[in-house]
Amino acid sequence: MAVERPKGKKSVPEGVWTECKKCKEIIYNKDLEKNFKICPKCGYYFRLSAYERIGFLLDKDSFKECDVSMKSNDPLSFHDTRKYVERLKDARKKTNLFDAILTGEGQIGKHNVSIGVMDFRFMGGSMGSVVGEKITRSVERAIEKKTVVIIVSTSGGARMQEGMFSLMQMAKTSAALSKLNKKKLPFISVLTDPTTAGVSASFAMLGDVIISEPKALIGFAGPRVIEQTIQQKLPEGFQSAEFLLEHGIVDLIVERKDMRNTIIKLLEFFENKDKVRV
Repeated sequence: MAVERPKGKKSVPEGVWTECKKCKEIIYNKDLEKNFKICPKCGYYFRLSAYERIGFLLDKDSFKECDVSMKSNDPLSFHDTRKYVERLKDARKKTNLFDAILTGEGQIGKHNVSIGVMDFRFMGGSMGSVVGEKITRSVERAIEKKTVVIIVSTSGGARMQEGMFSLMQMAKTSAALSKLNKKKLPFISVLTDPTTAGVSASFAMLGDVIISEPKALIGFAGPRVIEQTIQQKLPEGFQSAEFLLEHGIVDLIVERKDMRNTIIKLLEFFENKDKVRV
Protein backbone atom coordinates (compact mmCIF):
# COMPACT_ATOMS: atom_id res chain seq x y z
CA MET A 1 0.00 0.00 0.00
CA ALA A 2 1.40 3.40 -0.99
CA VAL A 3 2.14 5.76 1.87
CA GLU A 4 0.95 9.31 1.30
CA ARG A 5 3.66 11.77 2.14
CA PRO A 6 2.69 14.77 4.29
CA LYS A 7 2.32 17.87 2.26
CA GLY A 8 4.81 20.62 3.11
CA LYS A 9 3.76 24.16 3.77
CA LYS A 10 3.52 26.25 0.69
CA SER A 11 5.97 29.13 0.68
CA VAL A 12 4.50 32.59 0.42
CA PRO A 13 5.71 34.38 -2.74
CA GLU A 14 7.81 37.47 -2.16
CA GLY A 15 6.10 40.80 -2.53
CA VAL A 16 2.68 39.62 -1.32
CA TRP A 17 2.87 40.61 2.37
CA THR A 18 4.61 43.40 4.27
CA GLU A 19 5.40 43.61 7.98
CA CYS A 20 4.67 46.92 9.67
CA LYS A 21 7.89 48.31 11.11
CA LYS A 22 6.04 49.73 14.13
CA CYS A 23 3.37 47.25 15.25
CA LYS A 24 4.68 44.18 13.36
CA GLU A 25 1.28 43.57 11.77
CA ILE A 26 1.48 41.47 8.58
CA ILE A 27 -0.36 43.39 5.85
CA TYR A 28 -1.51 42.18 2.45
CA ASN A 29 0.26 44.42 -0.06
CA LYS A 30 -2.84 45.17 -2.12
CA ASP A 31 -4.62 46.35 1.04
CA LEU A 32 -1.58 48.45 1.96
CA GLU A 33 -1.61 50.06 -1.48
CA LYS A 34 -5.32 50.86 -1.22
CA ASN A 35 -4.65 52.52 2.13
CA PHE A 36 -1.97 54.82 0.66
CA LYS A 37 0.75 52.65 2.25
CA ILE A 38 -0.40 53.39 5.79
CA CYS A 39 -0.68 50.55 8.32
CA PRO A 40 -4.41 49.91 8.90
CA LYS A 41 -3.72 48.82 12.50
CA CYS A 42 -1.40 51.46 13.98
CA GLY A 43 -1.35 54.21 11.33
CA TYR A 44 2.37 53.92 10.59
CA TYR A 45 3.37 55.77 7.42
CA PHE A 46 5.50 53.67 5.10
CA ARG A 47 7.89 55.71 2.97
CA LEU A 48 6.87 56.11 -0.64
CA SER A 49 9.08 55.92 -3.69
CA ALA A 50 9.12 58.97 -5.94
CA TYR A 51 7.08 57.09 -8.53
CA GLU A 52 4.46 56.07 -5.95
CA ARG A 53 4.16 59.64 -4.72
CA ILE A 54 3.68 60.91 -8.28
CA GLY A 55 0.96 58.29 -8.76
CA PHE A 56 -0.90 59.38 -5.62
CA LEU A 57 -0.69 63.13 -6.34
CA LEU A 58 -0.90 63.76 -10.07
CA ASP A 59 -3.72 63.24 -12.54
CA LYS A 60 -3.40 59.89 -14.27
CA ASP A 61 -0.94 59.86 -17.20
CA SER A 62 -0.26 63.59 -16.89
CA PHE A 63 3.33 63.38 -15.63
CA LYS A 64 6.13 64.18 -18.05
CA GLU A 65 9.60 63.66 -16.58
CA CYS A 66 12.26 66.28 -17.28
CA ASP A 67 16.06 66.13 -17.13
CA VAL A 68 15.71 62.36 -17.22
CA SER A 69 19.29 61.17 -17.60
CA MET A 70 21.13 63.75 -15.50
CA LYS A 71 23.69 61.89 -13.38
CA SER A 72 26.09 62.73 -10.58
CA ASN A 73 29.77 62.36 -11.33
CA ASP A 74 32.52 62.04 -8.73
CA PRO A 75 34.11 65.50 -8.47
CA LEU A 76 36.18 64.61 -5.40
CA SER A 77 37.08 61.01 -6.36
CA PHE A 78 35.53 60.20 -2.99
CA HIS A 79 36.28 56.89 -1.32
CA ASP A 80 35.34 55.85 2.21
CA THR A 81 34.58 52.18 2.85
CA ARG A 82 33.44 52.10 -0.78
CA LYS A 83 33.90 54.25 -3.84
CA TYR A 84 31.25 56.88 -4.41
CA VAL A 85 30.77 55.71 -8.00
CA GLU A 86 29.92 52.23 -6.67
CA ARG A 87 27.35 53.64 -4.24
CA LEU A 88 25.75 55.59 -7.09
CA LYS A 89 25.61 52.51 -9.27
CA ASP A 90 23.91 50.48 -6.53
CA ALA A 91 21.41 53.26 -5.77
CA ARG A 92 20.46 53.57 -9.43
CA LYS A 93 19.89 49.84 -9.69
CA LYS A 94 17.84 49.76 -6.46
CA THR A 95 15.56 52.71 -7.26
CA ASN A 96 15.44 52.88 -11.06
CA LEU A 97 16.33 56.56 -10.66
CA PHE A 98 19.45 58.40 -11.80
CA ASP A 99 19.53 60.41 -8.56
CA ALA A 100 17.56 61.19 -5.41
CA ILE A 101 14.84 63.30 -7.05
CA LEU A 102 12.30 62.84 -9.82
CA THR A 103 11.31 66.08 -11.54
CA GLY A 104 8.92 67.01 -14.27
CA GLU A 105 5.62 68.61 -15.22
CA GLY A 106 2.09 67.39 -14.74
CA GLN A 107 -1.39 68.21 -13.59
CA ILE A 108 -3.13 68.02 -10.24
CA GLY A 109 -6.88 68.45 -10.59
CA LYS A 110 -6.15 69.75 -14.12
CA HIS A 111 -3.88 72.48 -12.71
CA ASN A 112 -0.47 72.59 -14.38
CA VAL A 113 2.45 72.23 -11.97
CA SER A 114 6.20 71.87 -12.00
CA ILE A 115 6.95 69.10 -9.51
CA GLY A 116 9.94 67.49 -7.83
CA VAL A 117 9.69 64.42 -5.60
CA MET A 118 12.63 63.17 -3.55
CA ASP A 119 13.26 59.47 -2.91
CA PHE A 120 14.86 58.43 0.39
CA ARG A 121 15.92 55.08 -1.03
CA PHE A 122 18.56 56.82 -3.14
CA MET A 123 21.42 57.36 -0.66
CA GLY A 124 19.06 58.64 2.03
CA GLY A 125 17.56 61.25 -0.30
CA SER A 126 20.81 63.18 0.02
CA MET A 127 21.18 66.40 -1.96
CA GLY A 128 24.12 66.52 -4.31
CA SER A 129 24.80 68.55 -7.43
CA VAL A 130 22.18 66.77 -9.53
CA VAL A 131 19.38 67.23 -6.98
CA GLY A 132 20.19 70.93 -6.71
CA GLU A 133 20.36 71.36 -10.47
CA LYS A 134 17.12 69.51 -11.13
CA ILE A 135 15.25 71.56 -8.52
CA THR A 136 16.67 74.77 -9.98
CA ARG A 137 15.61 73.77 -13.50
CA SER A 138 12.12 72.89 -12.23
CA VAL A 139 11.81 76.37 -10.76
CA GLU A 140 13.10 77.96 -13.97
CA ARG A 141 10.53 76.02 -16.02
CA ALA A 142 7.80 77.22 -13.68
CA ILE A 143 8.91 80.82 -14.14
CA GLU A 144 8.95 80.39 -17.91
CA LYS A 145 5.51 78.74 -18.03
CA LYS A 146 4.01 80.64 -15.09
CA THR A 147 3.08 77.56 -13.09
CA VAL A 148 3.13 76.55 -9.42
CA VAL A 149 6.15 74.69 -8.02
CA ILE A 150 5.60 71.68 -5.75
CA ILE A 151 8.52 69.89 -4.08
CA VAL A 152 8.02 66.82 -1.91
CA SER A 153 11.03 66.45 0.38
CA THR A 154 12.49 63.47 2.18
CA SER A 155 16.19 63.68 2.91
CA GLY A 156 19.01 63.13 5.35
CA GLY A 157 20.62 66.33 4.08
CA ALA A 158 23.59 67.24 1.92
CA ARG A 159 25.56 64.45 0.26
CA MET A 160 28.91 64.23 1.99
CA GLN A 161 30.55 62.48 -0.97
CA GLU A 162 30.32 65.73 -2.93
CA GLY A 163 31.56 67.98 -0.13
CA MET A 164 31.31 71.70 -0.87
CA PHE A 165 29.61 71.01 -4.23
CA SER A 166 26.71 69.58 -2.25
CA LEU A 167 26.55 72.47 0.24
CA MET A 168 26.45 74.96 -2.64
CA GLN A 169 23.07 73.52 -3.67
CA MET A 170 21.48 75.09 -0.59
CA ALA A 171 22.25 78.57 -1.90
CA LYS A 172 21.53 77.62 -5.50
CA THR A 173 18.02 76.30 -4.87
CA SER A 174 17.20 79.16 -2.49
CA ALA A 175 18.28 81.72 -5.10
CA ALA A 176 16.08 80.06 -7.73
CA LEU A 177 13.08 80.19 -5.39
CA SER A 178 13.78 83.85 -4.69
CA LYS A 179 13.35 84.52 -8.42
CA LEU A 180 10.10 82.55 -8.35
CA ASN A 181 8.88 84.68 -5.45
CA LYS A 182 9.70 87.90 -7.32
CA LYS A 183 7.50 86.67 -10.16
CA LYS A 184 4.73 86.11 -7.60
CA LEU A 185 4.46 82.43 -8.46
CA PRO A 186 3.58 80.04 -5.60
CA PHE A 187 5.77 77.33 -4.12
CA ILE A 188 4.12 74.52 -2.13
CA SER A 189 6.58 72.58 -0.01
CA VAL A 190 5.53 69.12 1.21
CA LEU A 191 7.60 67.62 4.03
CA THR A 192 7.69 63.87 4.64
CA ASP A 193 9.60 61.65 7.02
CA PRO A 194 12.42 62.55 7.36
CA THR A 195 13.25 66.06 6.14
CA THR A 196 16.48 67.16 7.77
CA ALA A 197 19.83 69.00 7.59
CA GLY A 198 20.75 70.85 4.39
CA VAL A 199 17.38 70.24 2.72
CA SER A 200 15.38 71.54 5.69
CA ALA A 201 17.83 74.46 5.94
CA SER A 202 17.20 75.51 2.34
CA PHE A 203 14.37 74.99 -0.14
CA ALA A 204 12.13 72.77 2.02
CA MET A 205 11.39 75.59 4.46
CA LEU A 206 10.91 78.32 1.83
CA GLY A 207 7.41 77.35 0.72
CA ASP A 208 4.59 79.89 0.54
CA VAL A 209 2.67 77.01 2.11
CA ILE A 210 4.52 74.31 4.04
CA ILE A 211 2.61 71.05 4.46
CA SER A 212 3.74 68.01 6.40
CA GLU A 213 2.57 64.44 6.70
CA PRO A 214 1.68 63.40 10.28
CA LYS A 215 4.50 62.50 12.69
CA ALA A 216 7.23 63.31 10.16
CA LEU A 217 10.69 63.97 11.56
CA ILE A 218 11.67 67.51 10.54
CA GLY A 219 14.76 69.36 11.70
CA PHE A 220 18.38 70.24 11.13
CA ALA A 221 20.79 68.47 13.48
CA GLY A 222 19.81 65.37 15.42
CA PRO A 223 18.31 65.77 18.92
CA ARG A 224 21.36 64.27 20.64
CA VAL A 225 23.71 66.71 18.92
CA ILE A 226 21.50 69.65 19.91
CA GLU A 227 21.27 68.52 23.53
CA GLN A 228 25.05 68.17 23.74
CA THR A 229 25.50 71.61 22.21
CA ILE A 230 23.04 73.59 24.33
CA GLN A 231 23.39 71.39 27.43
CA GLN A 232 19.62 71.20 27.88
CA LYS A 233 16.95 68.53 27.64
CA LEU A 234 14.77 69.00 24.59
CA PRO A 235 10.95 69.13 24.85
CA GLU A 236 8.98 65.96 24.20
CA GLY A 237 8.13 65.52 20.53
CA PHE A 238 10.83 67.98 19.46
CA GLN A 239 11.34 67.92 15.64
CA SER A 240 8.02 66.21 15.01
CA ALA A 241 5.62 67.73 12.49
CA GLU A 242 3.12 68.34 15.29
CA PHE A 243 5.69 70.25 17.38
CA LEU A 244 6.61 72.41 14.38
CA LEU A 245 2.95 73.13 13.61
CA GLU A 246 2.40 74.26 17.21
CA HIS A 247 5.39 76.62 16.93
CA GLY A 248 4.46 78.10 13.56
CA ILE A 249 7.11 76.45 11.37
CA VAL A 250 4.67 74.25 9.46
CA ASP A 251 1.36 75.57 8.11
CA LEU A 252 -0.62 72.34 7.78
CA ILE A 253 -0.42 68.69 8.73
CA VAL A 254 -2.31 66.66 6.16
CA GLU A 255 -2.95 62.92 6.07
CA ARG A 256 -1.65 61.20 2.98
CA LYS A 257 -5.12 60.27 1.75
CA ASP A 258 -6.11 63.96 1.83
CA MET A 259 -2.89 65.41 0.39
CA ARG A 260 -3.99 65.55 -3.25
CA ASN A 261 -7.33 67.24 -2.47
CA THR A 262 -5.64 69.71 -0.13
CA ILE A 263 -3.13 70.68 -2.81
CA ILE A 264 -5.94 71.05 -5.36
CA LYS A 265 -7.71 73.49 -3.01
CA LEU A 266 -4.49 75.46 -2.61
CA LEU A 267 -3.99 75.56 -6.39
CA GLU A 268 -7.54 76.82 -6.82
CA PHE A 269 -6.90 79.51 -4.22
CA PHE A 270 -3.67 80.67 -5.90
CA GLU A 271 -5.36 80.65 -9.30
CA ASN A 272 -8.19 82.84 -8.06
CA LYS A 273 -6.33 84.94 -5.47
CA ASP A 274 -6.56 88.11 -7.62
CA LYS A 275 -10.34 87.77 -7.62
CA VAL A 276 -10.53 87.62 -3.83
CA ARG A 277 -11.26 90.91 -2.10
CA VAL A 278 -10.18 91.42 1.48
